[in-house]
Amino acid sequence: MFSMRGSGGLLTSISHHVLENLSLRWQRVQCFRVGNTDIPDNKRIEVALQHIHGVGHRRAHQIISELGIGNRLTKDLTGVELNSLREEVSKYLTGGDLRRCVDGDIKKLADIRSYRGFRHACMLPCRGQRTKTNARTMKEHKRRDKGHLTRSQNLAEWMEKRQERDQEK
Repeated sequence: MFSMRGSGGLLTSISHHVLENLSLRWQRVQCFRVGNTDIPDNKRIEVALQHIHGVGHRRAHQIISELGIGNRLTKDLTGVELNSLREEVSKYLTGGDLRRCVDGDIKKLADIRSYRGFRHACMLPCRGQRTKTNARTMKEHKRRDKGHLTRSQNLAEWMEKRQERDQEK
């Protein structure tokens, strides 16, 4: 696989070498994996961290200041700094875990039949915005995503019927 002079112990020591330096003579690392997301190596750390779902400008700045590393290019990080960066990002809820948490919260709102859950089910804005002339984005999503619309309509109809039954009792 690797045929170079003096590479007898290369496969056994490659992980140690990568952790120390993250740059091999014949191979350059293109991007790093932090928080189950590939972050680019040609951007500054603060901007590169914002590619992770759940890490914004403030959280990225907070992570960098807690680690005490400067805001330099991602490719200039050492292996130790990269590992500490991974550990620091893993303390927060990011990526797929955050998406599952938010989806679970929305499902819980629909299950308890709250107003916000009903608005989410109908794919309408749920924070008091007007819908006569605005909410274009939500309406476009409803038109584009026909399969989701039928599911949300079914849920909305079920919730309406359930509310009517509760009022009759």
